[in-house]
Amino acid sequence: MADAEAICEAVTRANMRFVPTKTPEQQSCLMLHRTRHLFIRQQTAVINSIRAHLAEFGIVAPVGRRGVRELLHIVADPSDKRVSEIARACLAALGTQLVDLKEQILEFDRMIMAWHRSNQTSKRLHYIPGGGPMLATALVASIADPRTFRSGRNFSAWIVLVDPKGYEGTGEAQHQNARSCCGDQVN
Repeated sequence: MADAEAICEAVTRANMRFVPTKTPEQQSCLMLHRTRHLFIRQQTAVINSIRAHLAEFGIVAPVGRRGVRELLHIVADPSDKRVSEIARACLAALGTQLVDLKEQILEFDRMIMAWHRSNQTSKRLHYIPGGGPMLATALVASIADPRTFRSGRNFSAWIVLVDPKGYEGTGEAQHQNARSCCGDQVN
């Protein structure tokens, strides 16, 4: 009941701004981006776990994809006695999970590219310097109606590139635990 009263109160206020509704297509694309981002975080966690567990056995490798491949080759080699059988089984399961995550992320990338190719606005945004298909599709999916922004500064404030109230002090925007319009961490 209190929610309904608050909504009625908000509608009567002259300075109240409303968020345009996203289309199901936009909501689906946002879900695609967010799920991809979740899988990337999980991939990083699995890689860090593999590295940490093998470091306990004194086995380290260079940072990067090549280093992870080296570690997984050690895990796959049953003649390498530096890793116990129990540890090898656990690490092999992590390696399998890592492969599955990578395949799923690549599938999400293909789906995002297909969505990008089918959307005219996304194709136009692709050519902005510093942009690309990922940024273009994320923007198209996030912004229901670009006319909502009266200026480029309003848009910049919305994505937390600038302080919405203006610069203070040193000329740099200060954000503690800043979040974008979607609640995503920006620091």
